[in-house]
Amino acid sequence: MSDFLKNDISKNIKNVLVVFLVCFIGLISYITYFQVFKADEISASPYNRRLQAKRNLILRGTIYDRNMNPLTKSKKVSSLNQERTYVYGDIFANVLGYVSPRYGITGLERKYDSVLIGADTIELSKFFQSITEKTDKVGYSLRTTLDSNIQKKAYELLGNNKGAVVALNPRTGEVLAMVSKPSYNPNKLEADWKSISKNKDNPLYNRAIYGLYPPGSTFKIVTAVSALENIKDIKQRTFKDEGKLVFNSNESLKNYNGEVLGNIDFSESFVESSNVVFGGLGIELGNDKLRETAEKFYFNKALPINDFATKQGRFPSLKRNEKGNIAQSAIGQGEVLVSPMQMALVTATIANDGVMMKPFLVKDVLNSEGKRVKKTKTESLGQITSKENAAIMKKFMKKVVEDGTGRNASIDGISVCGKTGTADNESGNKKPHSWFVGFAPYENPQISVVVIVENGGVGGRKAADITREVISAALKK
Repeated sequence: MSDFLKNDISKNIKNVLVVFLVCFIGLISYITYFQVFKADEISASPYNRRLQAKRNLILRGTIYDRNMNPLTKSKKVSSLNQERTYVYGDIFANVLGYVSPRYGITGLERKYDSVLIGADTIELSKFFQSITEKTDKVGYSLRTTLDSNIQKKAYELLGNNKGAVVALNPRTGEVLAMVSKPSYNPNKLEADWKSISKNKDNPLYNRAIYGLYPPGSTFKIVTAVSALENIKDIKQRTFKDEGKLVFNSNESLKNYNGEVLGNIDFSESFVESSNVVFGGLGIELGNDKLRETAEKFYFNKALPINDFATKQGRFPSLKRNEKGNIAQSAIGQGEVLVSPMQMALVTATIANDGVMMKPFLVKDVLNSEGKRVKKTKTESLGQITSKENAAIMKKFMKKVVEDGTGRNASIDGISVCGKTGTADNESGNKKPHSWFVGFAPYENPQISVVVIVENGGVGGRKAADITREVISAALKK
């Protein structure tokens, strides 16, 4: 065989070996990538058949409210099948979610899936021990922060309206209620899926955490805090409200119904919800300072919450010469958007002396004997504004309910603090959204409530009515 032929064969063999080597390295890299970066995601996927088999093998843990009232129940239908029942049907649907072999897992069910099927590492030795036992295997249970009475009351009060109610304990961050309407019955998911999925009002959409709305005059809480932080003489100043704030020859901002409030101080302008004064304050502060304050309240940021996700509130970046847009932002219109949950945090922060507490839904994890194996610790997200500024805002919000636009939220024997809001929406032929944010009692806030009623009308009255009854149900036990 000639040297030329030998060299040619040797070269071909080398080329083949190089190809095999490249393929081998590619295969190893591909396997390594999935093992390191994708394994947990694939393992936890609601469509993972092995995980579904494990779910059926282990009786799913119970989800309770804060007072240990069961919100879910599970029972074995066969050795490889079980039935999950939601005790209150559509009342808790958007917060608990559902478990379905066909439609996957959502809500708290999904977030704590590995815990509820006992696959979490909280008591790993006991989990492996249970695998060899012949008795039914039971997952861990969750004791939530939710209060069934408050949740049921809020759901009932929303009636046939679209909207959301969020109630928090401002001192701890515990979510006492999270209601979204319209809702659906997770016990009838299979039978009703077609009508649920095609419903234009999207009952599967949790408006409490995913809905973004213009906050309207409820945002004046943020603007007022910004003024307290950045305008030295704001507490002593008197404003002349002539019913209209003019930016140029063809652009102006008016009070509701063109109301003229005359000479008023800072407190009165908040209590009477003066668009003229607060639009002017927005221009005086400038977009940068107002946005800085909004971002302290987590606008334009992801809220660091473990138990659920929520959409970021939005506050725009505007130029100095956009006076009209800056004034609109200062009264919660224009490009400003917020979820009910984030507005609840803004309100709770004022109630809690300027400290924002991290919201959470799961209070304890319990084993099959009902003993606590894990407890959620309360956590501060920081001093958002000073205690002094929070105290001023609390007084302002108390006067709103006593003498101002929020009288519908007043309760005999309880000092309620709040702020109304009317939010224009994109559908010009529909009524504006009705907001109310509040907390009680003034002396020692125990509950913070935010209500939005889509297309609920001007003045926040409908939302204030709901807030009053929710607070009454929570505090008049």
